[in-house]
Amino acid sequence: MDLVTFYILIIIFLATLVRSTFGFGESLVAVPLLILFIPIEIAVPLSVLLSITIAAIVVVQDNKQIHFNSAKWLILFAAIGIPVGLLLLVYGNENLIKSGLGILIILYAIYSLLSKNNFKLETDNKAWLFICGFLSGIFGGAYGLNGPPLVIYGNMRNWTAKHFRATLQAYFLPASMIGMFGYWYKGLWTPTVTYYFLISLPVAIPTIFLGRFLNHRLKDGTFLNYVYIGLICIGALLLCQSLVEL
Repeated sequence: MDLVTFYILIIIFLATLVRSTFGFGESLVAVPLLILFIPIEIAVPLSVLLSITIAAIVVVQDNKQIHFNSAKWLILFAAIGIPVGLLLLVYGNENLIKSGLGILIILYAIYSLLSKNNFKLETDNKAWLFICGFLSGIFGGAYGLNGPPLVIYGNMRNWTAKHFRATLQAYFLPASMIGMFGYWYKGLWTPTVTYYFLISLPVAIPTIFLGRFLNHRLKDGTFLNYVYIGLICIGALLLCQSLVEL
């Protein structure tokens, strides 16, 4: 095994552990680190294939924990938002959008960490499903950041750690498959992507089960605190990216 492959497998392990434990965030770990060793046109499809694998296994493992009604509407409304995200990607001011999104995510996470009276939804709410699903589609279409709006909805619905992890995978599975089809259509699913994906499976698959073990042992209050801290890190990363690209 050459050194580059060894580093790639370490990154795959870390990204898979984050995604399987918390339900989101692997692309924010994988892509920035992978592009240090392989081209971005390989790193991004590889990350999406990893997302499909994780989501498929989690959906099979914990399908009883999935809020299928929530996932269904989030997927539908995200599909409406994706074209808007693509327009932002092509015509929008990337630095302005990233910095604004980063600030909003950080403020929301800090508010959620400090507030003792967070707004909660007792049942699914179509208006909030539309807002969070639509924003997820926009951010996903523009920058691959589907996760934060989904996290906000899961927080408002007060999902447990198990429900949170499982329901997000029911969303990510079809979304990632559609994305991978697009990469295939554009010729970005190359033999090199397949090679790195196949050699990563012996690392990724056991890590998915490790993440499930950790997820099921997180207390719900502690789990949400970790999620908010993760959102702060995502927001900070977006701000840093926008400053670097100025």
